[in-house]
Amino acid sequence: MTDAPGILDLTPATRRMEHILAGIDDAQLSSPTPCSGTSVGVLVDHVLGLSLAFTAAARKAWGPETDSPPELAGTLAPDWRLLIPGLMAGLGEAWKDPAAWAGTTRAGGLDLPAPVAGLVALDELVVHGWDLALATGQDYVCEPYEIAACTAFAESITDEERSREENGLFGPAVPVGDDGSPMDRLIGLTGRDPSWTPPPPPG
Repeated sequence: MTDAPGILDLTPATRRMEHILAGIDDAQLSSPTPCSGTSVGVLVDHVLGLSLAFTAAARKAWGPETDSPPELAGTLAPDWRLLIPGLMAGLGEAWKDPAAWAGTTRAGGLDLPAPVAGLVALDELVVHGWDLALATGQDYVCEPYEIAACTAFAESITDEERSREENGLFGPAVPVGDDGSPMDRLIGLTGRDPSWTPPPPPG
């Protein structure tokens, strides 16, 4: 795994995620996503949980949020929509502090360099934002610096790390043609098919 670049602005990604989450209809929560075997509702719960975890990681506030590995099996709280603005704003603000990028921190039960934790947070926002946007029929456009930083991170993940069933960050990379966009290339590196489309409704 490579070292992260310098301080990155996570605010565009958190604002984009807030917009995507707000655009999800309740009827879509059971729909599939490009994240294999994961419904929209489960992925939304994961995003809300990781926002708490990486906000705590930025503040070096180690505890239950930073000590537990990420899960994709949660149940959305009834008031989840009310939580979105505060969680996303808090995450973006926490990583604006230069101190967040200094030293080491903890996330997902792992101790790691703070710059790497910040980059993982950005990657989670960018990639899961794409997952949710595609699954719910929303437009999705990222900043070039976000795609470049996340691509460099995804390229640094070894085959061994990808093969771990429980703790692997990504699945096996999906080949993308030379005509693929930078976003397509990033998505392929995270083990997703950039050409994924939602299945047609039953009947």
